[in-house]
Amino acid sequence: MDAPSPLAFRLLNEFQRGFPLCARPYQQLAEGLGSSEGEVIALLAGLREAGAVSRIGAVFAPRRVGASTLAAMAVPSADLERVADLISRRPEVNHNYQREHRYNLWFVATAEDGAALDAALNSMTVDTGYAVLRLPLLEGYHIDLGFDLGGRRAPRGICQGRSVPDAAALSAPERALLGVLQHGLELLPRPFSRLALRAGLDEAAVLAMIEVWLESGFVKRFGVVVRHHELGYAANAMCVWDVPDVEVAALGARLALEPAVTLCYRRARALPAAGWPYNLFCMIHGRNRAEVEAEIAALRARHGLGGYVQDVLFSLRRFKQRGARYVHGAAHG
Repeated sequence: MDAPSPLAFRLLNEFQRGFPLCARPYQQLAEGLGSSEGEVIALLAGLREAGAVSRIGAVFAPRRVGASTLAAMAVPSADLERVADLISRRPEVNHNYQREHRYNLWFVATAEDGAALDAALNSMTVDTGYAVLRLPLLEGYHIDLGFDLGGRRAPRGICQGRSVPDAAALSAPERALLGVLQHGLELLPRPFSRLALRAGLDEAAVLAMIEVWLESGFVKRFGVVVRHHELGYAANAMCVWDVPDVEVAALGARLALEPAVTLCYRRARALPAAGWPYNLFCMIHGRNRAEVEAEIAALRARHGLGGYVQDVLFSLRRFKQRGARYVHGAAHG
């Protein structure tokens, strides 16, 4: 897409978190930006149409709700289009990418619980004819994926690795809200009122529930969720290392402090048959491949990573990218 206007840039850059939780949030945004409610709504609609904005809403903490896993398949190149299409059609799949590796199709699957997730992954194997490599999250060091479009990379505070807690048990009202909120806010003057109507709740209860979710960490951030590729971050690499279990938390915490690292976490290994020994993952996004490669080289040098078995998987194609669906079949729009 073309370079955003100054107002669009501010909407995209400043409100990936901290979105106003009030009856008329777009009006409050407009007042702070020297604009009008109608202009802000129209501008966000255009950015969504252009693909720069995925949605406006909640980014839920991984596995705090439902069950999810990173997954991969090794698919012959001649069959990749067919398999990628089948995987992308699944409602449980929110991200689906081709990467440079023998395991060349990578996706994230989310379901209401572990049994539903297992059933979905087993069904994918039956439908495609290929085994699914399952790599569940074990510990998070930095999980955010917000982007500073100005290119500034501020230092981060000390990171404390956190083991993944059990999924929260939701009340009936919470589940109803989750079912509609997962699709994002509508571009209406009173989007929370509309959300409440769809969930069978009242507006004040919806706003209070989201506030509690943010304070508890159930929701990591609430705001404009951007698509990085459309905003100029055309290259990304998933870097993986095989790190002794006694060392992985300390190393992951150090990598999480690096401004260039957009995601950093520990996942389960898949051995021996699958041949995937790696347990430490981080993502690096950049404007081009050379920029990402330079960042990787700098990380290796600063953190002494050369001694670990490792691999780098650059993304080649994006087949699907949207927010996770935790309640399937929930009303939308």
